[in-house]
Amino acid sequence: MESISLLLGEALSPYQVTLTPSGAHGECLVTLKNATGAIVVERAFNQAQLTDYRLLTDVVDGLHRDVLIAEGRLEPCVIAALRHAAQDKILARRN
Repeated sequence: MESISLLLGEALSPYQVTLTPSGAHGECLVTLKNATGAIVVERAFNQAQLTDYRLLTDVVDGLHRDVLIAEGRLEPCVIAALRHAAQDKILARRN
């Protein structure tokens, strides 16, 4: 678990990353704090998401997105619009 914490810390720098076991089924609480120690994002993940490299990449991407939203640098509606535009491009290529 310590190596996962180090990987998350590097990927999510400058935020301080803390992993805390939570739940009876091996869940882990990931907490990101800013330089002043305020919690920016806190999310629970299951152990498989943190031990599989592909899933861990998705976790990091999701946490990056959540940080942007929490700090007001990205609105959730923008994410939906970007997904919709990407889906339209895929459909246009098929036709």
